[in-house]
Amino acid sequence: MDFFTFEFISALITIIFIDLVLAGDNAIVIGLAARNLPKHQQKKVIILGTAGAIGIRIVATIFVVWLLEIPWLLLIGGLLLIWIAYKLLVDDADHDINAAKSMWAAVWTIVVADASMGLDNVIAVAGAADGEFLLVILGLLISVPIIIWGSTLFIKVIERFPIIIYFGSGILAYTAAKMITKEAQLSTFFENNTSLKWIIVIAIVIGVLAAGKLMNSRKEKRAQIQGSKQMT
Repeated sequence: MDFFTFEFISALITIIFIDLVLAGDNAIVIGLAARNLPKHQQKKVIILGTAGAIGIRIVATIFVVWLLEIPWLLLIGGLLLIWIAYKLLVDDADHDINAAKSMWAAVWTIVVADASMGLDNVIAVAGAADGEFLLVILGLLISVPIIIWGSTLFIKVIERFPIIIYFGSGILAYTAAKMITKEAQLSTFFENNTSLKWIIVIAIVIGVLAAGKLMNSRKEKRAQIQGSKQMT
């Protein structure tokens, strides 16, 4: 594999960005699980919990990469990723994680919670890797230090610049579109219709972003109406 091709580098950057955009759950779970522990144990919990969660994600992603070789699963995975990209825009984070009372209990809480919430990351990374296991591992290894020490900062950046979430959702939607158009059962159709392929890719990306923006606008209007009613 050539590490210096545009395809490899762009896919690696995409995987790293996906990991960062979807790392908010990691930071919240880590903070909630470890918040009642002594300061000298919190760093160990962060490192051990994140290492365990990342290990599970590597195995799960490689497993999903293999599964996506089965006919029609690439299409199904792409459709599911479209939904995930949309939910990334419109979901309000609601985590119910109890603070653990011991270091190993906190580590276990982080690993189990991350495994249960990590489906979006696994599918997105598997789609972006396009069957290359090395890309999965490299992307996660590069993003691990950022997730451990910088995810909380990244959340603050996202809160200040919400456009990053839309950019991330767009990348997920683009990855989903690529998965759909690379489905083996449809490949001959798209190979003979390159223009149609790109029309579908663009339509999926724009459709996800527009739907997310519309839903968020409706939520803001409802919140404003409710706020006005409470004031009167």
